[in-house]
Amino acid sequence: MTIRIISFGYGHGPTPTADLVFDLRALLRNPFHNPELKHRTGLDQEVYDHVMATPGAERLAFNAVATARGLAEDTGADVTIAWGCTGGRHRSVGLARASYELLRAVGDEATIEHRDVDQALLPAGVHNREPGRA
Repeated sequence: MTIRIISFGYGHGPTPTADLVFDLRALLRNPFHNPELKHRTGLDQEVYDHVMATPGAERLAFNAVATARGLAEDTGADVTIAWGCTGGRHRSVGLARASYELLRAVGDEATIEHRDVDQALLPAGVHNREPGRA
Protein backbone atom coordinates (compact mmCIF):
# COMPACT_ATOMS: atom_id res chain seq x y z
CA MET A 1 0.00 0.00 0.00
CA THR A 2 1.19 3.47 -0.86
CA ILE A 3 0.09 6.78 0.54
CA ARG A 4 0.11 9.43 -2.17
CA ILE A 5 0.47 13.07 -1.13
CA ILE A 6 -0.45 16.02 -3.34
CA SER A 7 -0.05 19.73 -2.66
CA PHE A 8 -2.12 22.12 -4.75
CA GLY A 9 -3.49 25.64 -5.01
CA TYR A 10 -7.21 26.31 -5.17
CA GLY A 11 -6.42 29.30 -7.38
CA HIS A 12 -4.81 27.14 -10.07
CA GLY A 13 -7.42 24.51 -10.80
CA PRO A 14 -9.85 22.00 -9.39
CA THR A 15 -9.22 20.08 -6.22
CA PRO A 16 -7.43 16.84 -7.07
CA THR A 17 -9.24 13.57 -6.51
CA ALA A 18 -8.21 12.38 -3.05
CA ASP A 19 -9.44 10.36 -0.10
CA LEU A 20 -8.53 13.12 2.36
CA VAL A 21 -8.54 16.81 1.39
CA PHE A 22 -7.31 19.52 3.75
CA ASP A 23 -8.00 23.19 3.07
CA LEU A 24 -5.27 25.23 4.75
CA ARG A 25 -6.44 28.68 3.67
CA ALA A 26 -8.05 29.56 7.02
CA LEU A 27 -5.87 27.53 9.37
CA LEU A 28 -2.26 28.46 8.79
CA ARG A 29 -0.29 31.69 8.49
CA ASN A 30 0.39 32.53 4.87
CA PRO A 31 4.06 33.12 3.97
CA PHE A 32 2.79 35.04 0.91
CA HIS A 33 2.30 38.04 3.22
CA ASN A 34 5.94 38.00 4.36
CA PRO A 35 8.09 39.86 1.77
CA GLU A 36 11.11 37.67 2.61
CA LEU A 37 9.16 34.45 1.95
CA LYS A 38 6.65 35.48 -0.71
CA HIS A 39 8.73 34.42 -3.71
CA ARG A 40 10.00 31.22 -2.11
CA THR A 41 8.10 27.95 -1.74
CA GLY A 42 7.49 25.29 0.88
CA LEU A 43 10.45 23.45 -0.64
CA ASP A 44 12.67 26.15 0.86
CA GLN A 45 13.59 25.47 4.48
CA GLU A 46 12.69 29.00 5.66
CA VAL A 47 9.16 28.71 4.32
CA TYR A 48 8.77 25.15 5.61
CA ASP A 49 9.88 26.25 9.08
CA HIS A 50 7.48 29.22 9.00
CA VAL A 51 4.54 27.02 8.02
CA MET A 52 5.34 24.29 10.54
CA ALA A 53 5.75 26.86 13.34
CA THR A 54 2.11 27.85 12.90
CA PRO A 55 0.10 26.58 15.89
CA GLY A 56 -1.65 23.36 14.93
CA ALA A 57 0.43 22.56 11.83
CA GLU A 58 2.39 19.67 13.32
CA ARG A 59 -0.70 18.15 14.92
CA LEU A 60 -2.62 18.43 11.65
CA ALA A 61 0.15 16.68 9.68
CA PHE A 62 0.42 13.95 12.31
CA ASN A 63 -3.33 13.33 12.45
CA ALA A 64 -3.69 13.32 8.66
CA VAL A 65 -0.94 10.73 8.39
CA ALA A 66 -2.46 8.62 11.18
CA THR A 67 -5.84 8.69 9.43
CA ALA A 68 -4.34 7.83 6.04
CA ARG A 69 -2.32 4.96 7.51
CA GLY A 70 -5.41 3.61 9.27
CA LEU A 71 -7.47 3.77 6.08
CA ALA A 72 -4.74 2.02 4.09
CA GLU A 73 -4.45 -0.67 6.74
CA ASP A 74 -8.22 -1.19 7.07
CA THR A 75 -8.97 -1.22 3.35
CA GLY A 76 -5.77 -2.62 1.88
CA ALA A 77 -5.92 0.18 -0.71
CA ASP A 78 -3.70 3.08 -1.61
CA VAL A 79 -4.77 6.35 0.02
CA THR A 80 -4.33 9.88 -1.30
CA ILE A 81 -3.97 12.98 0.89
CA ALA A 82 -4.38 16.37 -0.82
CA TRP A 83 -3.22 19.56 0.90
CA GLY A 84 -4.60 22.79 -0.56
CA CYS A 85 -3.88 26.47 -0.02
CA THR A 86 -4.52 29.53 -2.15
CA GLY A 87 -1.59 29.33 -4.56
CA GLY A 88 -0.15 25.89 -3.87
CA ARG A 89 3.33 27.23 -3.21
CA HIS A 90 3.70 27.67 0.56
CA ARG A 91 1.37 26.09 3.13
CA SER A 92 0.20 23.10 1.11
CA VAL A 93 3.76 22.27 0.09
CA GLY A 94 4.93 22.50 3.70
CA LEU A 95 2.21 20.18 5.03
CA ALA A 96 2.75 17.77 2.15
CA ARG A 97 6.47 17.67 3.00
CA ALA A 98 5.75 17.10 6.69
CA SER A 99 3.34 14.27 5.89
CA TYR A 100 5.81 12.63 3.54
CA GLU A 101 8.60 12.87 6.10
CA LEU A 102 6.42 11.36 8.83
CA LEU A 103 5.48 8.44 6.59
CA ARG A 104 9.03 7.76 5.45
CA ALA A 105 10.28 7.96 9.05
CA VAL A 106 8.19 4.88 9.91
CA GLY A 107 9.12 3.08 6.68
CA ASP A 108 5.81 3.50 4.84
CA GLU A 109 5.64 3.71 1.07
CA ALA A 110 4.76 7.25 0.05
CA THR A 111 4.87 9.48 -3.01
CA ILE A 112 4.68 13.25 -3.14
CA GLU A 113 3.60 15.61 -5.91
CA HIS A 114 3.54 19.40 -5.77
CA ARG A 115 1.03 20.18 -8.51
CA ASP A 116 1.25 23.98 -8.46
CA VAL A 117 4.54 24.82 -6.75
CA ASP A 118 5.98 26.20 -10.02
CA GLN A 119 2.92 28.27 -10.94
CA ALA A 120 3.07 32.07 -10.92
CA LEU A 121 2.08 33.88 -7.74
CA LEU A 122 -1.60 34.78 -7.63
CA PRO A 123 -2.57 38.46 -7.22
CA ALA A 124 -2.51 39.81 -3.66
CA GLY A 125 -6.26 40.44 -3.73
CA VAL A 126 -6.92 36.70 -3.93
CA HIS A 127 -4.86 36.14 -0.78
CA ASN A 128 -6.47 39.06 1.03
CA ARG A 129 -9.93 37.55 0.61
CA GLU A 130 -9.08 34.33 2.35
CA PRO A 131 -10.21 33.84 5.94
CA GLY A 132 -7.84 33.34 8.84
CA ARG A 133 -4.56 34.86 9.91
CA ALA A 134 -1.79 36.28 7.77
